[in-house]
Amino acid sequence: MSASSLLTARQLEVSIGQTRVVRGLDLQLEPGQSLGVLGRNGSGKTTLLRSLAGLHRPDRGELLLDGHPLQTLDRRHIARRLGMLLQHTNYAFEASCEAIALIGRHPHLGPLATESAEDHALARQALADVGLAELAERSCMDLSGGESRRLALATLLVQDPAIMLLDEPTNHLDPANQVAVLDVVIRRQRQSGRAAILALHDVNLATCYCSHVLMLHGDGEWRCGPTAELLNEAELSRLYGCRVRRVDDGQQQVFAVAGAR
Repeated sequence: MSASSLLTARQLEVSIGQTRVVRGLDLQLEPGQSLGVLGRNGSGKTTLLRSLAGLHRPDRGELLLDGHPLQTLDRRHIARRLGMLLQHTNYAFEASCEAIALIGRHPHLGPLATESAEDHALARQALADVGLAELAERSCMDLSGGESRRLALATLLVQDPAIMLLDEPTNHLDPANQVAVLDVVIRRQRQSGRAAILALHDVNLATCYCSHVLMLHGDGEWRCGPTAELLNEAELSRLYGCRVRRVDDGQQQVFAVAGAR
């Protein structure tokens, strides 16, 4: 294990129901890395992210956060170092967008402490970063799906963990906001020596934003490595069960589905 590793998995085995997500996963997440998790629907991307966050118990293997076994750390400590954007966001009570974003500061507050002026400034900056500055006083119950998604990301940015786990962060977002949101995530990750793990369906977003990819085949098989080495026509066609072609217009290369085999 590298001394700088933020998150380490050793011979990790994860399953949900009858689906084996990974078997014998060895993973080291280093500062500055962005790992894209790819796979078909039902391959276990969400379950794996929940396992890495300590929210789903692996069948066997070891998870280390900053070199310490994850299960030995208290949840407040974990929340200061690791945060997760869930696939679906449902707000159970009415509150302003700024108040929701401020929830991200709770792991950093002492018992009975209240948010400081600096905490409020962090929340307002995060809302601005995701394009919600003008909605700071709007109720979270009155947001569109895309706005709710961006508010959830703002809350994660306010939490400011060393490791961001993002489960389909582009859900409900139009193409422009998909790019804007991932720009924010990767800029934060690169500038501050943090790391991000992103479960994605769009291979081309993984190409643009992820330094490494982890492919889940849905039967426990996995492949992990640098994006430039693993994302090719053969690997992607086998992963998704359909013909995937690389299209090059002379300025940019993208992957496109060519049709069923």
